[in-house]
Amino acid sequence: MNTDKNIQDIDAFGDDHVGTSADTPMRSDAFKLSSEEKIDIIKDDVRHIMETLGLDLTDDSLQGTPLRVAKMFVKEIFGGLNPERKPNASTFENKYKYGEMLVEKNITLYSTCEHHLLPIVGRAHVAYISKGTVVGLSKMNRIVDYFAKRPQVQERLTMQIVQELQKVLGTEDVACVIDAKHLCVNSRGIRDIESSTVTSEFGGAFKDQDTRREFLDYIKLDTTF
Repeated sequence: MNTDKNIQDIDAFGDDHVGTSADTPMRSDAFKLSSEEKIDIIKDDVRHIMETLGLDLTDDSLQGTPLRVAKMFVKEIFGGLNPERKPNASTFENKYKYGEMLVEKNITLYSTCEHHLLPIVGRAHVAYISKGTVVGLSKMNRIVDYFAKRPQVQERLTMQIVQELQKVLGTEDVACVIDAKHLCVNSRGIRDIESSTVTSEFGGAFKDQDTRREFLDYIKLDTTF
């Protein structure tokens, strides 16, 4: 009876999309194996899943799937788990003394829900106010992509982006808003294809209502070319 309740609790936890930590939950031995060793193990696990489902892996279309999925997991959609892939976000002196907020909006975001391993697809909007240093625009995109490329909950992802940019830029004045669709909601369960999830994290000056409003107004601007 207790086992049934535990299963129900676990299912409810995932369906409610509840996170447990601001940091990605990682084991202490997470990097004991090389990427190639992980791919080899995952390949066998994927093959076992497919065979259990009754698929014929001798079929030309399916025989390469276990290896393709394993490579995708390790090198692509979960590549952000590897700290060696963390972008080197070099900063530069703000010599031109630009003192207003800088906003990088509509950053394409692909992530994976950690509860069902289904895609999260959306846009991230990031801003900061310089305290003497600036960071290259593409590095903001790369930071978003790095933290997105792992099993995630959207709240944690939003916080991790802000915390990393605060560290890189040496300022608390960083903000992030993410608007994304979760296929674990859109394609299964409730199957609500119209809903999206919005999360935000405001640091430093962005906690001020007027500054926050300015940022939110900027990300509404139409930039269709």
